[in-house]
Amino acid sequence: MVTKTEQTSSGLDTLKLMMALDILLGGVVGFYYFEEESQLLRVIGMLAVVGIAFFIVSVTDIGRRSLGFVKDARVEVRKVVWPTRQETLQTTVAVLIMVVIVAIMLWLIDSALGLGVNSLLV
Repeated sequence: MVTKTEQTSSGLDTLKLMMALDILLGGVVGFYYFEEESQLLRVIGMLAVVGIAFFIVSVTDIGRRSLGFVKDARVEVRKVVWPTRQETLQTTVAVLIMVVIVAIMLWLIDSALGLGVNSLLV
């Protein structure tokens, strides 16, 4: 039997996450505080701040698990057999035809019910 143990994050991980959030908030404040500077420099600075915060988050347990999930998701996406252009077009046409058929059927049913109600009321 496989048992899955749930690990709680340590206080150090919480501290790292808080530090990353503080760095991000500081970067946003700095971005607007230095509005008289070149926007290119401010964007480069903001990207550097985001990179530093991402690195700090990635060394926490939550960050490692999240990165592992992203890597696993990429592996699974590579395994998907994507339809060809012809298959996609054929499926799209079939769906559109079915939508038109159902719309006509609903219109006919609605018209018949409307005529029935009108004949009872008049």
